[in-house]
Amino acid sequence: MVTNKLVRPFLKWAGGKRQLIPKITANYLPAKYDTYYEPFLGGGAILFELQPKKAVVNDSNSELINCYKVIRDSLDELMEDLKKHKNNEDYYYDIRDWDRINNYNKKTTIQRASRIIFLNKTCYNGLFRVNSQGQFNVPFGRYKKPNILDEAVLKAVSHYLNNNDITILNGDFEDAVKDAKAGDFIYFDPPYDPVSNTASFTGYDVNGFNQDEQIRLKETVDDLNKRGCQVLLSNADTDFILDLYKDYRIEKVYATRTINSNALKRGKVQEVLVMNNCKLPITNSGYRI
Repeated sequence: MVTNKLVRPFLKWAGGKRQLIPKITANYLPAKYDTYYEPFLGGGAILFELQPKKAVVNDSNSELINCYKVIRDSLDELMEDLKKHKNNEDYYYDIRDWDRINNYNKKTTIQRASRIIFLNKTCYNGLFRVNSQGQFNVPFGRYKKPNILDEAVLKAVSHYLNNNDITILNGDFEDAVKDAKAGDFIYFDPPYDPVSNTASFTGYDVNGFNQDEQIRLKETVDDLNKRGCQVLLSNADTDFILDLYKDYRIEKVYATRTINSNALKRGKVQEVLVMNNCKLPITNSGYRI
């Protein structure tokens, strides 16, 4: 299958899978599937690598999903708005503080998407993080020449979303896969189970994703497995996750994490890929529990 290499993530996103793509695509994808589902879309690295002709993608983060819809529906207006931004600290904090003012909900979808892209390109370490009130709270990054308007990538992503059957949802992961059927492929990349009490990344959205949610996700995987769907899931290599998915095939992989407020905690970390046995090949590196 020929894909457009310019169709790639337009945002830097915590937990993004760009550096795991070669391993996932070489060993852990079904040879054939119908509709592709990705209920935790994030930066969209796997979606954009595969570029399926039919997909249902979802994320609970409304600001993120707004970006995808604006790129699909209002690209020219978005690019014009992105040209207005300045790589200036005072200007950065003025834009960042939009979600602290009463009339934020009166901003247009284009203004909101432009804001998120601008903040992502100019904030410290490209980290999307909000506080308990849902307010973006990452400091200014002090980059000399951030690429605020990546015109080629935005045009390629817009073309892909408009010329294929891509449904974009903003809701719960369980609802996102309610119509999945035998022969469909679902890739789950949820917020990870924390490897320690202090490691939890709670800034993905204001809802959090605790162990009760991990259990509900596993029950969703069980249901999809019964339907005959092909399922692949990424998560942290923790005792809780290993025990939760003990009835499934589990592979351990190393991923490089570049986003962390503590530079000492960036680098290679061990993760797991969980899969059912619907047409997914067993590799030489197979690990079972």
